[in-house]
Amino acid sequence: MTTEVPVDAAKGTANGDFQSVWANKYRGATVEDLDPPPALSVRPSTTISHALISGLERDYTHLTVTSETNRALLGYLSIPRLQQLLKEGKVKETDPVSEAMQKFRRRGTRYKVITLQTTLEELEEFFGGGLDGLEGNGKQEFAVVTDEGRKFVLGVATRGDLEGFVKRRA
Repeated sequence: MTTEVPVDAAKGTANGDFQSVWANKYRGATVEDLDPPPALSVRPSTTISHALISGLERDYTHLTVTSETNRALLGYLSIPRLQQLLKEGKVKETDPVSEAMQKFRRRGTRYKVITLQTTLEELEEFFGGGLDGLEGNGKQEFAVVTDEGRKFVLGVATRGDLEGFVKRRA
């Protein structure tokens, strides 16, 4: 949850715009400054047990799911959600990741490209669901960090990464 405070024009914003309390702590930082760990990608055919163990060993909360043939980004696995699905018996450890992954919607959806050069203000806005008119879709749990052309998944940034960055800078 972010708190919004008014910022006057003398502080760099015009027309009474609002800015996050954290924004002044970003000081021009970008996603690269978060030093996101490399993304851990799995294939749809990977077993759930292998994906879960891989994620837990690295203390990752989200894994990207890429195509078997061309490494295209298909969706993601949320480790906490996966653990819940296993607990409820909705999936088994021997099932393929495709049974539990959350697919990215492709049609009629514009995606905000998050790169290492994306400012932390933009990332915070993305987490709040505020970029590209996505407010109605709710808050985002994580961001897939790619190159400009969206050909390579470079990492995953979470709201916790952003909060940790702010705490280190305080």
